[in-house]
Amino acid sequence: MSRRYNQRLNAYRIMWVLVLFDLPTETKKDRKAYSRFRKRIMDDGFQMFQFSIYMRHCPSRENAEVHIKRVKGILPEKGHVGIFQFTDKQFGMVELFYGKSPQSPSSPVQQLEMF
Repeated sequence: MSRRYNQRLNAYRIMWVLVLFDLPTETKKDRKAYSRFRKRIMDDGFQMFQFSIYMRHCPSRENAEVHIKRVKGILPEKGHVGIFQFTDKQFGMVELFYGKSPQSPSSPVQQLEMF
């Protein structure tokens, strides 16, 4: 196989998982549930993309499914949570702006995974 073919294949195999949430914070109990959910997804390797939007780089679709299952297992009782998954190729087409200035997407964090 050529190197170019491997790179193209990897761009479609590598996944990104995006978790978006809008959780209530009116009561002390709500704020605690919000903080607990946010901390637990961060402990699972998600990083803040924007307020209430967290993302995680996954080396494969199977690995993405593992992390999606973890998020589903810690969903809070109240609020809205959305989970998206998309390929590295699709992430490469994202256009980001800070004000009117274009920004480059950040590189994925290198993670050591031990089984």
